[in-house]
Amino acid sequence: MTLKRTLARAYWRVSRWELVTQPLPTDGAGIVLGAPHTSNWDFVLMLAIAGENDLTYRWLGKQQLFRGPAGPVMRALGGIPVDRHNPSGLVDELVSRIRSGDRFYLVVTPEGSRSGSGWKSGFYRIARATGLPVTLGYVDRTTMTAGLGPTLEMTGDVRADMDQVRAFYADKAGFAPRRRTEPRLREESADAERSTD
Repeated sequence: MTLKRTLARAYWRVSRWELVTQPLPTDGAGIVLGAPHTSNWDFVLMLAIAGENDLTYRWLGKQQLFRGPAGPVMRALGGIPVDRHNPSGLVDELVSRIRSGDRFYLVVTPEGSRSGSGWKSGFYRIARATGLPVTLGYVDRTTMTAGLGPTLEMTGDVRADMDQVRAFYADKAGFAPRRRTEPRLREESADAERSTD
C-alpha cells in the first residue's frame, strides 16, 4: 500500500465526511471533475478521494498557488499551474501529453474561482480531443459525503452531455452550498443557436 493511500485511509477514518464512491475505469487515465467547487476544503477532500483510490493524478490550479515556497509543494501534490491569460495553450499542452502516452487522471474544478458565471469548458475540450472519459467527483455537505460518481463519455452533443452532468450534481451542495454554481457551459448556448438556424 502506498503512503498516499495509507494517509487517505487514515483521513477517512477520522473525518466527519463519508467516502461514497463508484469504481473508476481501469485503464489508468481519465478526467475527474471536482464539483461543486465552493471552498478550498474541496481540495483536501479531493486529495483524500484520489489517495484512497491510489490514483496517479494531476490537478489544475491558478498560478498564484504556485508562487513562493508553496510552489514546490503544490507541484509535488500533482499541481499544474494555469495561466488564465492563455488557457487554450494549457488545453493544447495537456492534450499533447495525453496523446503521447502520459497516463494520469486529470482533476479539474470546472467552476474555476467560484465566480458564479458558469463552468469552464476546458475539461470538455480535453475529453473530446483525447477520447478520455469524465468521472464526476463530488462533495455534498447536506449528506456529508464525497467521492466519485459515474463515468461518462463526452459525445460532442454538448447540451445532452451536460444534461447528464447536471442531473448528477442537482442534489450535490458542495462544502459551502451558497457558493454552488449551476453546471452550464457557454458552448451550450452556441449549440442551441446552431440547432435553431
